[in-house]
Amino acid sequence: MPFLLIILINLAQASLRQRDSCNDQEISNECLAVCDADYFDCSKNCENSDCLRKCAEEVIACENSCPCGADCPTGCVDCPEHPLCADECEDAQLNNNDYKICVNEAIYELDICLKTCPPEIGCHNSCYENYTQMLFLCPCIEQETTTTTEISTTTTQISPIEPSDVFILVIPSSVDKSYLQSGDGSSQILATINAPENNYAEHAAYALVNGKLHIFGGRYDGTKIARLDDCTLNELPARLNEERDYGHAALSIENEKKALICFGFSSDFLKTCEFFDGSTTVSTFSADSTHYHGGLGLYKNQPASVGCGSEQHQKGETLSATGWIALPNHPKRISSHSLVALENQSMLLIGGRDHGNGGAYESGIWQLKDENWNQIGDLLQADYQGSAIYIGRSIYYFGSNSKAIERLDFTETEDLQTVAQIGNQQGSYFLPVLFQTVPNYCI
Repeated sequence: MPFLLIILINLAQASLRQRDSCNDQEISNECLAVCDADYFDCSKNCENSDCLRKCAEEVIACENSCPCGADCPTGCVDCPEHPLCADECEDAQLNNNDYKICVNEAIYELDICLKTCPPEIGCHNSCYENYTQMLFLCPCIEQETTTTTEISTTTTQISPIEPSDVFILVIPSSVDKSYLQSGDGSSQILATINAPENNYAEHAAYALVNGKLHIFGGRYDGTKIARLDDCTLNELPARLNEERDYGHAALSIENEKKALICFGFSSDFLKTCEFFDGSTTVSTFSADSTHYHGGLGLYKNQPASVGCGSEQHQKGETLSATGWIALPNHPKRISSHSLVALENQSMLLIGGRDHGNGGAYESGIWQLKDENWNQIGDLLQADYQGSAIYIGRSIYYFGSNSKAIERLDFTETEDLQTVAQIGNQQGSYFLPVLFQTVPNYCI
């Protein structure tokens, strides 16, 4: 019996540690209660220590398989097939507390917004647009999408949203420097993000998978995959097949059901790419060229990459169902830029380094459209290894060298209208992780 007691104490302590970062505690408690009942039924018929030991092993396996247990540390996201996790979106308005809380918060914000609006229809429309954006962050909400090409890449329709309603979580290489940036530049507030180490996001690539922010590789661990759950970066059991320490890129595809992770460097410059579907499945295939610090974006709704920091070429390529296909060469030997897709199926290349000019920092805003590259504008300050995110009709660019945060505003036809500086980063943050979120997130 003392041996059994030690097992159960250790099990309880491990279970408590797992629950610290779990999002499905109520489901976990329900599952643990079932395990306890099974253990009671098993042990009451035991007449010796071997039988009790077997019962203890069974309850350990049962509790490990529960949401928040060792096999599913952050809850149902890790084990969607668990019987207690099934159909969490069925009748969500009645049964899913996370959904109900999220919707109620959106309704509360909408009510305040509408009541404070002057008698102007534009203000009211803006309230409803912000309400819709908040709903997109709720579990079980289906976003309107348009299906595109043969590799099933999809893009979410972009709705106009006022910069004052935009909030971007920025996670730099030092996680304790994370902050929440408003789209109009009126506020920049420190955010508290928990991670195993302070340099956890250094040179990591990022993409949304199933509506959740994921980071891949980086200098802390070149094969790690971690997911942002609430305000915590939780490392997943799945690993990248290749070590990607820096210079790699990630891109959401298939309506955010998968991430494409390509290129990078560990002991060599990589020509490989991987798909990650949110679980433990990671597959690898070869690319035609090295695009170290060449980025990933969408051109005509297909993944694309341009340039290279190691080979210093101008080459552009797009990924189809049959492999990589050549795109028009960029006019410059470019790398360390940002690639952003527009709804009109063109792709923008912002900033970077021009290796044909001694690696000088670039300010150019280039557009690949109808198989032609054209410079359509300039950043206010030349920069490289920045990060960019497209929200509403604006691109928000976070520079590393200049530290400038710039907003590129576009018309309804997606013509570049204005470029404005809305703030500064507090440090030289290379390739910060960006995530659109709601006011007061993690502050």
